[in-house]
Amino acid sequence: MKNTLTEKEINPLQSIEMWEDDVLERYPVAGEPSKAKDEYRNYDNPVRDTVREFYRLNHTYQTYDFVQEKRNEFLKFDRKEMKPWQAMEFLNTLVDDSDPDIELDQLQHLLQSAEAIRKDGHPDWFVLTGFIHDMGKVLCLFGEPQWAVVGDTFPVGCAFSDKIVYPEYFENNPDSKDERYNTRYGIYSHGCGLDNVQLSWGHDEYMYQISKEYLPEPALYMIRYHSFYAQHREESYDHLMSGHDRRMFEWVRRFNPYDLYSKSPTPPDLKELKPYYEDLLAKYLPATIRL
Repeated sequence: MKNTLTEKEINPLQSIEMWEDDVLERYPVAGEPSKAKDEYRNYDNPVRDTVREFYRLNHTYQTYDFVQEKRNEFLKFDRKEMKPWQAMEFLNTLVDDSDPDIELDQLQHLLQSAEAIRKDGHPDWFVLTGFIHDMGKVLCLFGEPQWAVVGDTFPVGCAFSDKIVYPEYFENNPDSKDERYNTRYGIYSHGCGLDNVQLSWGHDEYMYQISKEYLPEPALYMIRYHSFYAQHREESYDHLMSGHDRRMFEWVRRFNPYDLYSKSPTPPDLKELKPYYEDLLAKYLPATIRL
């Protein structure tokens, strides 16, 4: 597919951080007003036009078959093998052209999330989760379109919820007209559990697959579902959840504020923090990881 896409279709956003800024507009800090629906859908706003185009592409191309293709392509982990800290430095070569909030690199953003978690006294595996949860964005460095790396995730193989951002763009998704996939349950069954449900492809699932043998289950839920806003914020796929999923999603919700609201204009002291995080990576992850 990449060969048939234009550069603007591969990278519709000036920065992948624009997606997270968009999420912040939809889900602001508790007590702060969210943007009114008509303001959020201001079609005369150039930034909004860019985000809308990102979601149009995401919702058009993230089909059940597309997800299977990407899983087959990337879950071989045959592109690179490196030490975990080197993988974080590799992620840091992903340069954002602009970040409307602050001008920090990927590693600094992740350190801010992790340090906020550590400051609140959470277990070290929780701190590590904050540090590595976005490592899967290295998919961008392998030439993947932005809309196949970041963005709200959602189940494929069943009807798309109208609680997903810009649901009107699913009209262009072939699965919305496929009788196998366009019903409430589609190929799934009531309470089947999310481990049996395929979500749209991106950095969440990729990083989950990299780390699934090494981290506690709550950490894996945080990594795998932190972009699944249609459920952990909107609860629009509760019919697919198992009781175990519901219990584990308490961890996802606990993690979400650190993911969204920990940005600060003050950069963390990388030199001071590096030994702690290298030790933490070594405690939980193998000496080398495959990407």
